[in-house]
Amino acid sequence: MSHFTMINEQVTDSIKAMQAMPEHTHEVMGLLVRTAEWLRSIGSTQWGALLEGEDTHNTADAVQRGDVYLFRDGETPAGVVMLLREPSAWDCELWGKEGHEGAVYLHRLAINRKYSGLGGSILRWAESGISFPGVDRIRLDCISDNRYLNSFYSGAGYENKGLAPTGFYKYEKRIK
Repeated sequence: MSHFTMINEQVTDSIKAMQAMPEHTHEVMGLLVRTAEWLRSIGSTQWGALLEGEDTHNTADAVQRGDVYLFRDGETPAGVVMLLREPSAWDCELWGKEGHEGAVYLHRLAINRKYSGLGGSILRWAESGISFPGVDRIRLDCISDNRYLNSFYSGAGYENKGLAPTGFYKYEKRIK
């Protein structure tokens, strides 16, 4: 399991953060698939591979490594996020082979539609509710044609670091 310090498990008045354990994998995958279904319903192909049974981020292994965090309202899953201390092959393709020291990579931020609006709170929690030794920035990426998400990340203080050849914008935010 990855080393971290949970500074504050309380994300909102009713939502608490926890590290997902292997027994939560089905719950995490269910939330990701429901998010992919919702994305498809609004005309997006983002995360469509999940609906075909393909998980490019290998979520089960990420849970096993301790890189997945689950957000609950009591027993109800409200959201999930993956925070990778080691860059994935995807991250290395986007950001290059060098310069990964001090970065954590945020992937698979997904929200139960009942908790629409929780994404900003989860981003703030990732910035200050959890701490990883030696980490001073969060990196993430977003497909370039999703104007809503690009606006969401830039509005949350993430700096656009350019467009990767894959068609994804790279974002980074310095944290304390």
